[in-house]
Amino acid sequence: MLKELQNILYKVKLIEVLGTTALAIKDLQIDSRKVTGGSVFIAINGELMDGHAFIDNAIKAGAVAVVCEAMPDLIKENISYLKVADSKEAAAYMAHNYYDKPSLKLKLVGVTGTNGKTTIATVLFKLFTELGYKCGLISTVQNQIGATIIPSTHTTPDAISLNAILNQMTEAQCAYVFMECSSHAIHQHRITGLDFTGGVFSNITHDHLDYHKTFDEYIKVKKSFFDGLSSGAFAISNKDDKRGEVMLQNTLAKKYFYSLKTIAQFKGKILDNALTGLQMMVNNTEVHFRLIGEFNAYNLLAVYGTAICLGENSEATLTALSKLTGAEGRFDYIVSNKRIIGIVDYAHTPDALENVLATIKKLRKGFEHIITVVGCGGDRDKTKRPIMAQAACDLSDKVILTSDNPRTEQAEDILKDMEAGLSSSAKRKYISITDRKEAIKTAVNLANQDDIILIAGKGHEKYQDINGIKYPFDDKKVLMEMFTMLDK
Repeated sequence: MLKELQNILYKVKLIEVLGTTALAIKDLQIDSRKVTGGSVFIAINGELMDGHAFIDNAIKAGAVAVVCEAMPDLIKENISYLKVADSKEAAAYMAHNYYDKPSLKLKLVGVTGTNGKTTIATVLFKLFTELGYKCGLISTVQNQIGATIIPSTHTTPDAISLNAILNQMTEAQCAYVFMECSSHAIHQHRITGLDFTGGVFSNITHDHLDYHKTFDEYIKVKKSFFDGLSSGAFAISNKDDKRGEVMLQNTLAKKYFYSLKTIAQFKGKILDNALTGLQMMVNNTEVHFRLIGEFNAYNLLAVYGTAICLGENSEATLTALSKLTGAEGRFDYIVSNKRIIGIVDYAHTPDALENVLATIKKLRKGFEHIITVVGCGGDRDKTKRPIMAQAACDLSDKVILTSDNPRTEQAEDILKDMEAGLSSSAKRKYISITDRKEAIKTAVNLANQDDIILIAGKGHEKYQDINGIKYPFDDKKVLMEMFTMLDK
């Protein structure tokens, strides 16, 4: 798709230009290895590598223009150099322009917060599909254009990939797109330049402090998403979260709130919370939902409120919502022939783990034991490791600490960090088993009839990330295998 470079620079903050911008370009690249003849190479200073070190490689591969924050020492003839204030921001604006501003051609709703993003975005996608619209989904689990599934590698793709996907969605005539907006994506300008019809806030708790350094910084990044919404958009927030109102205090968008505990435009009340689902009052209408747990009551209210903000009928929305299931790996449960309940959940933050375990405790009919298998990821926020372990022990009868994507760290070292936070009473409840499959097997062998096993941390993921290699691993599949072996 050939475009004139000068025509895709709208909103880009140019500091200096060497060479011409009256130049036909073939594509935009932030990875020098993907550059071919006619590409524009955008040099981004990333977390692990600085793209400025690969400018020469990009030119050798055929780049005709370079976007950078610092001009290289050697300026080559017949190459256009564009110095900008922020390469990430420039990449986002250029990509949106290059793909003819795809976010203006559909209704784009962004979902942000610590927990619940995937469920809210996925259920919105399912709801609006059920209501008869062609939709797009951009999420941690997968990207989807109508019925076509595209595997996902990040919660939110890089700016160029994201605009390319949105362009595909416009070409497929999607009416709505529901997208998770991670704090990384907001901070790294991956969503900059997009026109959002609405934004949804779920909650904010302890996470990603390895990246954002402080909780205040993490909050500010999430809030900046709502600060950037236009006056024609809507913003919907969880009023029961102590930062739910703060998130929207500076937004130009029309404000709405949902709540289980206080007055809000979208008010819910849990009537019954069981393994068969949630019985709720939603704005004075009684509905049964297939999703389980108080955290999903909030997710459902967020989805319902978003649908109403988008002009849908309340009764039709609730009827459709009552039929839907959640996202893969979010409170996914199976029951063995010996009536042991296994639950697979993505909970990988202290708050998410506490929410899931608190829900399980409420679902218990009597004195069933709760056995939790949990780990913490390597090369990520270390401060949450002891908190995760203590939370698991506080709310479980038995805990097995294990490996969860150790990445470049030793799994044993991560387990030691987790163990360091345990109280003396908690230490009587846990064992550590580094091998995740063995940990799940042990949990199944420890369980008796009606006991509940929670496998936390990985959810939908189908791999274990160890030293840069992703080995096939599926918590739900392993759990089912162990149940089959037990039932023989």
